[in-house]
Order: sequence, then structure tokens, then C-alpha cells
Amino acid sequence: MDAIDPAHPPGARLDRKAVGAVVLGNALEFYDFTVYAFFAKAIGEAFFPASDASHSLLASLALFGVGYVMRPIGGALIGALADRAGRKPAMLVTIALMALGMLMLAACPGYAQIGGWAQAIVIAGRLIQGLALGGEVGPSTAYLIEAAPPRHRGFVTSWQIASQGCAALFAGLLATALALTIGDAAMAQWGWRVMFLVGLAVVPVGLVIRSHLPETGGAEADPQAASSTGAVIRRLLRDHGRLLALTFLVIAASTVSNAVGTNMPVYAGATLGLSETAATAVPIALGLASVVFPLLGGFLADRVGRRPVMIWPRVLILLLAVPAFAWLLRAPGPVAVYAVTFLLSALSSINAAAIIVGIPESLPRAVRSSGLAIVYALAVSVFGGSTNYVINWLIAATGDRMAPAYYLAAFSLVGTVAAWMLPETRGRDLDDTA
Repeated sequence: MDAIDPAHPPGARLDRKAVGAVVLGNALEFYDFTVYAFFAKAIGEAFFPASDASHSLLASLALFGVGYVMRPIGGALIGALADRAGRKPAMLVTIALMALGMLMLAACPGYAQIGGWAQAIVIAGRLIQGLALGGEVGPSTAYLIEAAPPRHRGFVTSWQIASQGCAALFAGLLATALALTIGDAAMAQWGWRVMFLVGLAVVPVGLVIRSHLPETGGAEADPQAASSTGAVIRRLLRDHGRLLALTFLVIAASTVSNAVGTNMPVYAGATLGLSETAATAVPIALGLASVVFPLLGGFLADRVGRRPVMIWPRVLILLLAVPAFAWLLRAPGPVAVYAVTFLLSALSSINAAAIIVGIPESLPRAVRSSGLAIVYALAVSVFGGSTNYVINWLIAATGDRMAPAYYLAAFSLVGTVAAWMLPETRGRDLDDTA
């Protein structure tokens, strides 16, 4: 393939189909996350049977967490691959590995059929998937930024975040429809496997479209691209350590916000005493905000800049977290829970859209993918996997039902200060980034 001609930027060829193929990896991640959360109990019973049902559930949740261990490794290896060999090979690797991991879970016989081999297979599948997910966000986001028209980079890249909400909503609606069709017993026995297979059905389309995308990275597009993974990472750490540290804090604050939102069904049921029906409807509010407001954030980032859209929604979360949770405790009804969930998710989604475009724009092409991939994977591994446990432990240990608000406010303060120290990148020539 010929090198990219500056007079004919690849953004001109970035149609809706191509954007869909690029963001498919992020969408699959959240589809898988939602399906696994819905059917954690059934998965535990299939692969980790125990006389105590709670032990099976805990084993299933531990299996879900195994993938987080591999994310930073995937971020380093696949992110660096995208910087030295090109975005397209890395995106093909990640979606293929993601599909393999999902297939190993969906098609593996249960413990009753093959014993401990079933556990080994599904653990291996989750490790492979964690590797893929850690490496997905860097190459795909870098590609969107480099291929999109410069004046619309924020909006195009915001589909990375919006696709997550779309996938979660689709998973919820599909699970409901399938359960109504085949019944709860069949869903627990084999219906959850169908849910994963439906997700896998879109992978071949994504592979085909991704394979035909024009290249925007690697030696083909950047003569400064390093020749080895080690060289990419050494250059990244040597030249951009301060930026990476600030980026980690900004993404950590965003990750905590997302985790507090996903914990709201648990908080509504266990802490506020809402009925199971009311609590299980909370993700609808979360999903609706996660579909619409990232696109608004991307639009605003193109109009007023990346830093303001990183900073001011985070400031609003900082100011509103404590009053919002105080209101929940005074009026613990479904309407209040849905309203608070929607508000915090909307603000976090606007903020996340600016983060996902502003941070990689701050890095040169030669380390753009690896920089975002590594820091994102580390932040999500540390805080995505721990926040729900920590806030529920704080409630239990202190007896203070406001603990999630304080935790969210503290991280929002840190994220605000870190975002304030980041450079503005709107309108920047991507090849002039120092």
C-alpha cells in the first residue's frame, strides 16, 4: 500500500462503515462485559459447580477479573505493534483474539462434561481476551484520530465511547427478549452461550472491513517509527513520562465514575432497599446516557477545545456527587436513583469523549497507540477492577452510606487538577506533536 498522501487525507475515506469496524472492538468489550454480568451466576454453575451457590458465583466473578491481569501486557505489546508495524495489523490481531476468547467461553463444555479441563479452557480464554482488550483501545483510537477530518476528530473519536453504551443497551435488550422467548431455566442452561455467539457473529464483518482500511501508522506512514517493541516503549517513557502520569490520573477519575455508575443497581438494592425490579432497571438510565452524551462531548471538544470538556464536566461531578447521594438517602425512590445515575453518567460520558481524543493527540504518531493503550489499560485494571469492591467495603466498614459520593468526589478532584495541567490539542497538526 502506498504511503498516505497529505493532499488526500485518509479521513475522506473514513465512511460510516469504516468507523463502525474500528469501534467494533470497544463495542464487543462492553457487550461481553454486560452479558457476563447478567449471567455470572449461570457461568459459575457451568464451570465452577459448588454445593454453596455463592461459591460458584464468586468463582465466576474471579474468572471475570482474571482478564484484567493481562490488560497492561496487551496494552504494551499490541499498542507498540501498532506504532511500529501499523494500526491495521494491530486492530486485526485484537479483534481476532477477542473473538477467540469469547468462543472459548461460549463453546467450552461444562465441568460436568470434561471436569477441570473446562476451568482451564475458560481461564485461558479470559486471559486471551484480556490481552486483546488491553491492546484494542490504543490502535483503534489512534486510527480514528489520524483518519478523521481534522475539524471533526473529536466527534468521530467519541464513537469509541458511544459504542460502549450502544453495546450495553443491545445486550440488555437482547437478553430480555431471549429470556422471554425461551424462559429463565433455558437461559441459565444454554441461553447465555447464545448471547456470546451473537456477539461473535459480527466479528467476520469487522475483520473484513478492517483489513481494507488505509494505513495511518507504522513505518509506512511515519519514518520515525521504531523497529522494535522495546524501542517504542523506551521512547515513550523517556520523552513523555509527565504526560503519561497526568493521563493516568485523568483516566483513573473517569474509570471510577464509570464504576460508581455500574455499581448503582447494587447500591439501589443493598443500600437503599429498592426492589429487585427497580434496581435492575438502573442500567437503562446508564446506557441511555452512555449512548447520547459521548457524542455531545465529541461535538463540544471540536467546538471549544479538549481541555474545557475534560475539566468542566469533571468539576460538576465533583460539586454534585455529595448532594446527589445525599438526596438519594433522603428520598430513596426509583425516580431519584434513575435521575442521579443518568446525570452522573451523562457528565462522565461528555468528559470521556474529550479524554479519548485529547490524550492521543498530545502524543506523536510514533508512540500514540502505545501511550494510550498502556495508560488506559493500567488505569482500567487498577480502578475498574477495584472500585465496586472498595466502595461497598467502605460502606460496610464505616456504616456511612455516603462513601461512594466521597470516593467519587476525591477522584474527580484529582482528575480535574490533572486535566488542567494537560495541553490543549484542538487544531493541532498531528505530525507536529512534540
